[in-house]
Amino acid sequence: MKIEQIKDKLKELLDEKRYVHSIGTMECAVKLAERFGEDAQKAMIAGLVHDVAKCLDKQQLLNCALKSGIVIDNIMRSQIELLHGPAGSYLARKLFGIEDVDILNAIAYHTTGRENMSKLEKIIYVADLIEPSRQFERVEKLREKSFEDLEKAVVMAMDNTLKYVIDRGGLIHPNTIYARNWLILRESGEVR
Repeated sequence: MKIEQIKDKLKELLDEKRYVHSIGTMECAVKLAERFGEDAQKAMIAGLVHDVAKCLDKQQLLNCALKSGIVIDNIMRSQIELLHGPAGSYLARKLFGIEDVDILNAIAYHTTGRENMSKLEKIIYVADLIEPSRQFERVEKLREKSFEDLEKAVVMAMDNTLKYVIDRGGLIHPNTIYARNWLILRESGEVR
């Protein structure tokens, strides 16, 4: 499916704000891919489609996530919005015929991250947070860091997210903890 066809379908599935966010994420993902030597076409597709499931209701999210084959843990059941990544990966396959595993994983893990993230997964994780419509404390610093050092930007983004979730008394998904620890250990040379 061509990019324009994907955009047309997303206009049907997403509200205007989420569609604009998806376009911004796509544009940031392409820039990051070019900066860090990743396939820009894959980044374009993953960035554009990453939130395809964001506007689904709770039952639709659960159904799509179950069909994606993931194990839905208690944290995801409690914070249902975490399911939009895995559900989006399923819909990317079903609606757009996307079969590239790296693109599907980038969509599936763009909210929680995971241990041993691919470069594309890191790019989509960061692009989702730095695209132009995002406004939060320290976003400008994160935007700068994102083009300097991708791995440090992912850790910085995770730190921001963890602080945000903790301040609101929310649950932290273990994937985020494992991802952050893995990146820090890798930076220190303790993991390859």
